[in-house]
Amino acid sequence: MNTRPTATPLFPRGSWAEASRITEILRKETVGGALLLLATVAAMVWANSPWSSGYDALRDFTIGPEALHLNLSIGTWAADGLLAIFFFVVGLELKREFVAGDLRDPRRAALPIAAAVGGMAAPAAVFVAVNARTGGDALQGWAIPTATDIAFALAVLAVISTHLPSTLRTFLLTLAVVDDLLAITIIAVFYTDKLSVLPLLAALIPLAAFTVAVQRRIRSWWLLLPLAAATWALVHASGVHATVAGVLLGFAVPVLRSRAAGGPDAGPGLAEHFEHRIRPISAGFAVPVFAFFAAGVTIGGLSGLTDALSDPIALGIIAGLIVGKTCGIFGTTYLLSRFTRATLDAGLRWIDVLGVAILAGIGFTVSLLIGELAYGQASAADDHVKIGVLCGSVVVAVVAAAVLRIRNRAYRLIAEQETVDADGDGIPDVYQHNDGRDIVS
Repeated sequence: MNTRPTATPLFPRGSWAEASRITEILRKETVGGALLLLATVAAMVWANSPWSSGYDALRDFTIGPEALHLNLSIGTWAADGLLAIFFFVVGLELKREFVAGDLRDPRRAALPIAAAVGGMAAPAAVFVAVNARTGGDALQGWAIPTATDIAFALAVLAVISTHLPSTLRTFLLTLAVVDDLLAITIIAVFYTDKLSVLPLLAALIPLAAFTVAVQRRIRSWWLLLPLAAATWALVHASGVHATVAGVLLGFAVPVLRSRAAGGPDAGPGLAEHFEHRIRPISAGFAVPVFAFFAAGVTIGGLSGLTDALSDPIALGIIAGLIVGKTCGIFGTTYLLSRFTRATLDAGLRWIDVLGVAILAGIGFTVSLLIGELAYGQASAADDHVKIGVLCGSVVVAVVAAAVLRIRNRAYRLIAEQETVDADGDGIPDVYQHNDGRDIVS
C-alpha cells in the first residue's frame, strides 16, 4: 500500500528558548525602529527648514587625527564608525544563527537564505531594467534597493499593532540577518574602489589578537576595545568599507559556552553576552544617529520632489523596493513550496507571506549607505537616492500595513494559541511534542 509523503511545514517552529530569544531581539529592534523614525523625521525637518545651513555644517564638520587619515566629517564617522557597531551585532547574530540557531539546520536555513537571495536579485534586476539606458554612473546604484531594514519593518508592525505569528516574525528576522550578510559582501566586493593591501594585511594582526582573546573568554574592555578599534582603523585605511571590520569582529566571538558541554544547548557564550551589551547601543544610538545624518535631504518643495521622482535612479529604487522585493521573496517562497513537500502552517495563508514579503521591501539604513558609496555623499544623485528610498519605504509600509491588518483577527487567534500552557510547565503547548518535551530547534 502506497503512503503519501508527510508534508513538512514551510515555516517550522523552533524551540521555546529560541522563540524567547528572538522575541527579545525583536522587542529591542522595535524600540530602535521608533528612534530611527524620530531621527529621520528630525533630519528631514531640519534640512528643509530656514536653518538648514546649520544641519549641513554639523554633518560636514570634520574631526579626528589627520596623521591617521581619520580627519573625517561627522556624517562619515556616523556611516563608517557607528555602522560598524551595527554590523558587529549583525556578525554576532549571524554566527549565533549558523552555530546554534535555525540556520544550522540546512532544512530550516534553505527558505530564509533562498528568500533573501531572491529578495536581493529581483530588486537589483528591476533597478537595472529601469536604468539600462540612463547612462553615466546610474547603474552604480544597482544594490541600493536590495537591503531590508528590520528595525523600520518592526516599527511598522508596532504602529499597526498587528499580532503577526511568531513563525513569520522569525522568518522576517532571519531573512533580514541573511540579507545583511549579503549586503556587507556586496559592499566589500563591489564598492571598494582603491584597495591598499598593506593596511588590509596589517588589520589581520589586531583581528587575530581579538580572536584569541575572545576565544579565551576574555571580557576586559580595556583590551578588546583597542584591538577592535585598531582593526577598524586599518580596514578603513585599506579602502574596504570599515563596516566590514564590524562583521569580522562579530564572527570571531564564540557562541557556545564551552566545547566540553557540547551542542547548541550548552548555554550562552560570549556572543550572547556581547549582544546583550551592544545591541541597545546599536539600535538605540548608532543606527538612529547614522539615519539623522544620512536622511537630511533638502527636497526643495513640490517642484524639487517632482524633479527627484522623475530621475530614473529614484524610480528604479522605488520600483525595486516595491515590486522587486515583493516578487523576489514571495516568488522564491512559493516556488520552494511548489517544488518541495513543504506546506503552509495551519492558520496561515499565502496572503500572510505576501504581507511579509511586502514589508521586507522597507529599505533604509543599508540602502542609504550603499547610495553614498555609489554616488558620493551629498551629491545630486545621492539626494535623489534618499528621496527614492524614503518614498519607496513609505509606500511599502502603507501597503504592507493594509495587507497585514486584513488578517489581524486570525493572527490574534494564533497568538492566543501560542500562549496556552495547559500543563503549567512554563512552555506553551504549541512548542511541545505530545510527550511534553521542548522541541529541539
